[in-house]
Amino acid sequence: MFATQLKNELLKLFARKRTHIGFGAFLVVQITILGLLQLPKAKRAFGQLLSSNGYLPEEYYAGLTLGLLIIVFTISLLGALYVALVGGDVVAKEVEDGTMRMILSRPISRLRLLAVKWVACVIYTFTLMVFLGATSLLAGTIYRQGLGKLFVFVPHEGLFSAFDTGEGLWRYWRAVFFLGVVTQIITAVAFMFSCFKMKPASATILTLSVFFVDFVLRSIPYFASFQKYFISYHTACWVRTYADVVPWAGVAESLVYLTALGATFWIVGAMAFCARDFKS
Repeated sequence: MFATQLKNELLKLFARKRTHIGFGAFLVVQITILGLLQLPKAKRAFGQLLSSNGYLPEEYYAGLTLGLLIIVFTISLLGALYVALVGGDVVAKEVEDGTMRMILSRPISRLRLLAVKWVACVIYTFTLMVFLGATSLLAGTIYRQGLGKLFVFVPHEGLFSAFDTGEGLWRYWRAVFFLGVVTQIITAVAFMFSCFKMKPASATILTLSVFFVDFVLRSIPYFASFQKYFISYHTACWVRTYADVVPWAGVAESLVYLTALGATFWIVGAMAFCARDFKS
């Protein structure tokens, strides 16, 4: 029965037009970034960065490097928005439309209903991240007609690495997997707000506000000594898997932190939802 309910929930989720906005927006951003990289100044700046560090631009300025570049900038700009949009909509929208009362009239517990909706959101989030990884790599590969070698340069995380094609491809997909895992915390926050008595748009805006404030506070130099308390530090663990020597202990710590925090958000949301009165 759970599998059947989950299937129906996924069909309902992907039937909504706003669910597909993220996929379309990611494609537009990818095309825009690749179009801007066609500009002479952009190509020259990227080539100078590679050559000044002893790397041949024709070897590293290719699919793998461009795919990672697109993911980093797309996630920074739009990642939280479309995950929060769906997570904040999944419960609150049905309450707003009045269909929640009809659903609860059936012999199903509120916790079971929330569990089905939560799993559907988790699947959507992971699917969106895999889609971003696959299309970014495909776009970069078509643009440069090859995978090439992987060049990693993420200044705010202190990463500067280079890998051959085989190692780079493995690290690329491994990082995409971890990206799909860590972005579940955005889903958890949006889902929690969606369970409260508020509009879907309010749940989305509050979720984005939480992560925006968290990112801004972490960026302040005076708070560097306790940056491990910020969510954005732990969500960035997917990038740290590109380090020459991966700090697996730190990555595991971040995953445990995010899992515990996500479970807390889910419990708070479930408690608020179960205490609500839908009869009046």
